[in-house]
Amino acid sequence: MLMADLGDIRLNYQLHGDPEGPPLVLIHALGTDLRLWDKILPLLPRGLRVLRYSLRGHGLSDAPNPPYPMGTLVRDAERLMEHVGMRDALVVGLSIGGLVAQGLAVKRLDLVRALVLSNTASKIGTAEIWRQRIALIEEKGLETIADATLERWFPKAFRQTDEARAWRHMVTRTPRHGYIGCAHAIAGTDFYTPTSGLRLPVLAIAGSEDGSTPPDLVRETADLVPGSRFHLIRGAGHLPCVDKPADYAEALTAFIHETGHLAA
Repeated sequence: MLMADLGDIRLNYQLHGDPEGPPLVLIHALGTDLRLWDKILPLLPRGLRVLRYSLRGHGLSDAPNPPYPMGTLVRDAERLMEHVGMRDALVVGLSIGGLVAQGLAVKRLDLVRALVLSNTASKIGTAEIWRQRIALIEEKGLETIADATLERWFPKAFRQTDEARAWRHMVTRTPRHGYIGCAHAIAGTDFYTPTSGLRLPVLAIAGSEDGSTPPDLVRETADLVPGSRFHLIRGAGHLPCVDKPADYAEALTAFIHETGHLAA
C-alpha cells in the first residue's frame, strides 16, 4: 500500500510489474477505486510497469471538501506520474477516468503516448442531471443512488451475483465528499473541442449493455480523433473490466502491441 504526498492531497496508489517496463496508467470510474482493475491485472502481458491509483475522494485517497474542478483531477494524475517517474505512458481511463485521461493528454502530451478511452465520452450527461444527483446525495446519502447506479453499470444477470452486491457496497462506502466532488468535475467538463485536437493512438472501448455511456456516445468521442479505433464488448456493461475481464484484457493487450508500446 503506497501513499503519494503531493502537498495538498495524498493519493493511494499501487505499482505492478517490471520497474523498467513501458508504463501503463489505469484510472477508475466514479464510485469505485483502484480495485476496479483487479481482474485484468493478471491477464495483461508481462513486461509492463503498471500504475493504478484512487482518485481524490475515493478509496484510501484523501477526500477534501467539494467541489473538485476537472483540472484538479488532471493535475493529480500529472503529479502522481511525475512522483513515480512515468512519462510516455499508455493511459487507460474508464468513465470519469476517461475524462481525466483526455485532459491529461491535452495538457501533457509528453506524459501520454496513447489513450484507451473506456466507457466514457468527451462530455458525460448534462450539468442539470449532475446537479440533481448531487442534491439528492447531499440530502439523503449515497444509498439513494446505489440501485440505479448498478442498473446502469451491469447487465441484469450480473446484478444478481454476490460480486455485484459487493460493487454496490463500494458505491455506498465511497466518501460522500469524494463522490460529490468528482460529480461536480463531470458536470463542469466538456472536452469536445480539446479532444478533437488530439493526434495520438486512441482505442475507445464500449459495452453493449452500458447504461451510463452507451456505445454510440463512446463512438462519437472516438470519432473526434483521426485514426482512432472503436471496440464493442458485447454483453458488457459500464465496467467491462469487471463483468467481461477476459474480453477487456484481450482488447487492451492487442492495442498495447499494435501501438508498439510493448513488443509482441
